[in-house]
This record gives sequence, C-alpha cells and structure tokens, in this order.
Amino acid sequence: MIKQPAKVHRGFEILESYKDKNINLPLRKTALSAGYDFESAENIVLVKKKVVLVHTGLKAFMLPDEVLLIHSRSSLAFKHQIILANGVGVIDADYQDQIMFPLINLGDEDFFVEKGMRIAQGIFQKYLIVDGDQIGVGEIRHGGFGSTGN
Repeated sequence: MIKQPAKVHRGFEILESYKDKNINLPLRKTALSAGYDFESAENIVLVKKKVVLVHTGLKAFMLPDEVLLIHSRSSLAFKHQIILANGVGVIDADYQDQIMFPLINLGDEDFFVEKGMRIAQGIFQKYLIVDGDQIGVGEIRHGGFGSTGN
C-alpha cells in the first residue's frame, strides 16, 4: 500500500519575486519553540527613533479559523531596543501578500540588519468568533499590508 502525503494546511512560501534570492523559510529553533523565526530578506538600516518596513520575501498560508501572530524577538528588544512598531502583528488567513515587519529602533544609534538576520517570530493560533458574527461575510480582501482600512 502506498501512503499518500498529508495535505498541507499551514506553512510558508517564498514569493516568486524572491525565489532566486536565497530566502529561508521560517524555522522553530528548538523542539519546544512555539515561534517560527523570520529572517530579513534584505540588508537594511533601522534608523534610530524611526519605523522601517523590513521585507521577508515570504507569505503564509493557514486554515480559515487560524491566524499567524507576529512578535518581536526578545533578544533584539533587550540587546538593541528593536521592537515591532505595532506591538503584535496579525496575519489573517486571507492575507496573501508579502509578510513585512514595521520595526522601530528605540535605541540611540542606527542599527544594521543584515540579510538573513532573524528579526521576528510567528506563532500560528486558532481563534474564536462570537455567536452570530456577520462581519466580513462574503467580503474578499483586496490588497496587502494594511488592506482592511486605516
């Protein structure tokens, strides 16, 4: 009997425009890590006291009742005062564009992010909705980063 591979329901994909740029898929670094570490897809300077959008070259896919929550890496926050400008990022199941991180450098010096540096971590989670929820029924996301409004 030939065993068929299980259908993949959640994971990461390298965007077509980044296929030849040596991008790594996010990985958990230990057996008990909850978070998948994301790397920067580019060299970029995080100017002190400014928000800079860092590209990953990746998109995520998941089941309709799941979300990918993005968190700062504690080592960047503690050692270099680099955090996510929005606190926690939310990647919805219907978001199909590039995952990017608005990082803010709270330090007193510019900080150089080298391509491949781990910059944030993502955790997949199930979520609940309230009884009778009708918001978004039939709606289709148009656009990418910040596409659901202000």
